[in-house]
Amino acid sequence: MTKFEDISLEEIISDGFDIVAEEITLSETENNTDQKIFPILPVRNMVMFPNVVMPITAGRKNSIQLLEEAQKNGDFIGVLSQKNSDIEQPVEKDLYHTGTLAKIIKIIKLPEGNITAITKGFHRFKVKKFMETSPYFKAEITKLKDVKPKNQEEYEALLENIKDLALKIIELDPNIPNAANFAIKNINNNDELLNFICTNGNFLSSDKQKLLEEKNLMERANKCYELMHENFRKLELRNQIHQKTSKDLDKQQKEYFLNQQIRTIQEELGGGPESDVEELLQKARTKKWAIEVEEQFQKEINRLQRQNPNSPDYNVQRNYLDFFTDLPWENYSKDIFDIEKAQKVLDKAHFGLEDIKKRILEHMAVLKLKNNMKSPILLLVGPPGVGKTSLGKSVADALGRKYVRLSLGGLHDESEIRGHRKTYIGAMAGRILQSIKKAGTSNPVIVLDEIDKVAQGIHGDPSSALLEVLDPEQNKSFYDNFLEMGYDLSKVMFIATANSLSTIQTPLLDRMEIIQIAGYTLEEKIEIAKRHLIKKQQEENGLNTKSFKLGNAELKHIIEAHTSESGVRSLEKRIAAIARWTALQTALEKDYDPKISLDKVDEILGVPRPKSLSEVSDVPGVVTGLAWTSVGGDILFIESILSNGKGALTMTGNLGNVMKESATIALEYIKAKHEELGIDQEDLEKKNIHVHVPEGATPKDGPSAGIAMLTSMVSSFKNKKVRPHLAMTGEITLRGKVLPVGGIKEKLLAATRAGIKEVILCEANRKDVEEIKKDYLKNLKVNYVNKMEDVIDIAIEK
Repeated sequence: MTKFEDISLEEIISDGFDIVAEEITLSETENNTDQKIFPILPVRNMVMFPNVVMPITAGRKNSIQLLEEAQKNGDFIGVLSQKNSDIEQPVEKDLYHTGTLAKIIKIIKLPEGNITAITKGFHRFKVKKFMETSPYFKAEITKLKDVKPKNQEEYEALLENIKDLALKIIELDPNIPNAANFAIKNINNNDELLNFICTNGNFLSSDKQKLLEEKNLMERANKCYELMHENFRKLELRNQIHQKTSKDLDKQQKEYFLNQQIRTIQEELGGGPESDVEELLQKARTKKWAIEVEEQFQKEINRLQRQNPNSPDYNVQRNYLDFFTDLPWENYSKDIFDIEKAQKVLDKAHFGLEDIKKRILEHMAVLKLKNNMKSPILLLVGPPGVGKTSLGKSVADALGRKYVRLSLGGLHDESEIRGHRKTYIGAMAGRILQSIKKAGTSNPVIVLDEIDKVAQGIHGDPSSALLEVLDPEQNKSFYDNFLEMGYDLSKVMFIATANSLSTIQTPLLDRMEIIQIAGYTLEEKIEIAKRHLIKKQQEENGLNTKSFKLGNAELKHIIEAHTSESGVRSLEKRIAAIARWTALQTALEKDYDPKISLDKVDEILGVPRPKSLSEVSDVPGVVTGLAWTSVGGDILFIESILSNGKGALTMTGNLGNVMKESATIALEYIKAKHEELGIDQEDLEKKNIHVHVPEGATPKDGPSAGIAMLTSMVSSFKNKKVRPHLAMTGEITLRGKVLPVGGIKEKLLAATRAGIKEVILCEANRKDVEEIKKDYLKNLKVNYVNKMEDVIDIAIEK
């Protein structure tokens, strides 16, 4: 026999779902001539029989709708079993065609939107034809009649045997409720008893379906009896195994008591819980901590002394006190306020990054004047490979503090930050306090790497847990669930790194000081390679300074022809490839020129990518746009072409909604202003225009391409080329106004890398350009515009 999953047999009986009280009789099915079409309810892992009350739990929307409407209309429903219970949305072929007509007695609403319907079966039926499938199945059916046994005495004797065997099974199986015993004894009708046992027997659903399809009651009873015998034998075998296992457990208990005696003898000879307490007290004597921390420690050590050393709680308490005494508490490293030395440390480790260096030196000057160790929270935002993470190590070296790096990428459990409660198995403190313990001081530099890649999971939101950590007003008493008391993080210097601000919560951003790190210029990359990257790769590949040399011209060629990035990570990979080639020549004892030439660079690294853009944009309708990505700035091409048609606009290139809107706005603006733009009305009406942004595999979205799309369309309609080596970025309005966009520094650096000589920006972006070093833009002309007419005047060739 099996239990009901959601509502037990005891609850059905005790709650009084009395069929007599509900006045549902078999005659209702005979008199219900109005109902021709029956709603069909597919069920999983169960088969319903006539004259049996059963709960059916529904979670699928269409099943819930069916049950509620059937109850409201007083309809009978047809209950059909699924052939495969794993199918979520069954179709006609997934259902058996023989089932049971049922009446809904009561509907109980469950949490999470599910419902349980208490139903009673009446007639077996067979589906003649399915009429509808949406929103749920409806079918025309044929009622099936049971064939009564010819020998009534033999049938009654068989039912008595089935009843006795069912009672034995109930005694053997602990999973069957006591109410089943009561129910079987109180069913007087033989047919109802047979159907009740067929319904609740511990048989496979496919076997139950065969029992339902059997029209001869005698045959159904024989098959049911065979299945029950098989079930009974399995239960007897399981009980025999259980008794044998119990004897083995008695043996294990004897061994346990002997081990306890051995442990007691060992404690008499020395060791045991007393030595644990003494060891912890010895560690505590060396600690400098506040009065409330001392009180907490004494309370917890007393709790340890009261516990049985053999209980599981003893080890939990011991681990807690070990962690408690390992924390540095009031232990602080002394800050070095030699600002000149700090500047040398920063300059030696990092070339460029003047803004961040200036900010760190300013902070050190404030610390020196105030003599206060309260630290700010810095957020370094920039593309990969610009040195955000390694900058934290340099800051720690400059201040003379311990350094700990905490990677947050992919973190999706709040307990990783706040820790677990001691009551959980395997509980431990959060990563913040574990980092403090690892550092050994309460004022280290902790780098929270990839804070923009924290994910929200089913176990809470870690970024919300970081709000307390990164708030200078709150982190003086950061509460860790494992420690169960506040810990002072106000002296810790947190440096967070991120590639993008878009995925970081706004409250979290408000707690940090944002420092934008743009990409490096060509000159900076060359200097970084000469100072750091070449030496590093020489050491990692077993070479020396004489093994291979790269001059400025070669480094410039590698950067321009073999990399396209804001940072220097790809550049380092290319230098590593040259170093490995050199290592191979050295190992083979071949002669080679250690001064690597331009030709040799291309031979090692492969075919260089083309530098010039003029060949690409040498036709009407092609415009170079400037884009911002999570890895820095980049350029993209926007193409448009005309074809005969009815003025339709089509777009391709994996574009997001915002870019599609920009293209629509651009075309509508052209239609409205076609006379001022010199475009023929007939072309607009009889030409289709197709806009495409290459690299269709890459998703693209944002308003920055608005003016580029409009320029591309005007170029196609007027059949005039866009000026070469020109790029643009900006948003447009229906009135033809140009709006500012973000990421200007990254976009302009990308333009210089791509050989662009002239750009068009919104006038409101002038302040962003003025913040960029003049050296970065020395070969770039910037045109500022307010209206689309200005853009077209500058961009389209006369």
